[in-house]
Amino acid sequence: MSANVLKGSCHCGAVKFEIRAPIEPAGRCNCSLCRRKGALMTPLFPANELTILQGEEDLTLYQFNTRVAKHYFCRHCGIYPFHQTRKDPLLWRANIGCLEGIDPYTLEAGVANGASLSVVEDA
Repeated sequence: MSANVLKGSCHCGAVKFEIRAPIEPAGRCNCSLCRRKGALMTPLFPANELTILQGEEDLTLYQFNTRVAKHYFCRHCGIYPFHQTRKDPLLWRANIGCLEGIDPYTLEAGVANGASLSVVEDA
């Protein structure tokens, strides 16, 4: 699927963003954080294809393990809209469930072995 401009937001609407990225092949990750948050993510896309339209000050950052990946969450509703990846900090992924007009339950998804990148047990 080609890269389209897609608009997205957190649940409460404080954070609004757009990305230029395909939505397939969609993916999940098996690291401890992704297993718990359960989000379906876009394929990797370059950092310059993400634009925060509103609410950058409403984002909070969570990092763990090697502290390379940057996982962003809305500080009001707790929803994860996107993250900077650990394998390549110049690449990002977005939560497909936050994108307008896309039903994540209609997409097939592969699973990335993020757990194998861990430097600590169960991360």
